Amino acid sequence: MEKMRDLLAGCLRESANGYVIDSLIENYPNISELMNASEKEISSIRGIGIVKAKQLSAILEFARKVYTPDENKRIIVRSPKDVFNLVRADMEFLKVEHFDVIGLSTKNHVIFKENISIGSLNASIVHPREAFKGLIRRSCAACILVHNHPSSDASPSDEDILLTKKLVECGSIIGIEVLDHIIVAADGGGYVSLKEQGNM
Repeated sequence: MEKMRDLLAGCLRESANGYVIDSLIENYPNISELMNASEKEISSIRGIGIVKAKQLSAILEFARKVYTPDENKRIIVRSPKDVFNLVRADMEFLKVEHFDVIGLSTKNHVIFKENISIGSLNASIVHPREAFKGLIRRSCAACILVHNHPSSDASPSDEDILLTKKLVECGSIIGIEVLDHIIVAADGGGYVSLKEQGNM
């Protein structure tokens, strides 16, 4: 919390213990909530005018862009960390579960990334038909499953493990290998690879 307070104070040129930063922290107690705040919402906070709201929104957008891979570069997935770096900017600050599929070529080049389900705070409903539809259409050789946990705990649930095994079986039948399932936690909680854990 103190680190967030100091960063906000530096960005807005305000006192870390002043009422402006107090108001921001009161309204957005963690970085995830702040990253999802609109410029209009920020400007409505006591002590934050339109100019400071624009300034803070621009800084938050810059932070997102820093974590977003260059679209002009051909991305190759070699490890779970590569997947995390690819999806981090999109998933780390989401407030509900999103389930994405990353389609890969025979040499593990990323062909596309697609969201196939948006759920609640702790669950997303995924059907194999939706998971593999885009992969078949784009003639992918393999895929990686990715979803987020809006909490800071990336540990897979029993449902996550069962779903992964079901999708691995489906992929085996249609000839599209499911290489891994990555779970991304909110608020800097990192990620978990189900393959590395031996859960697929």
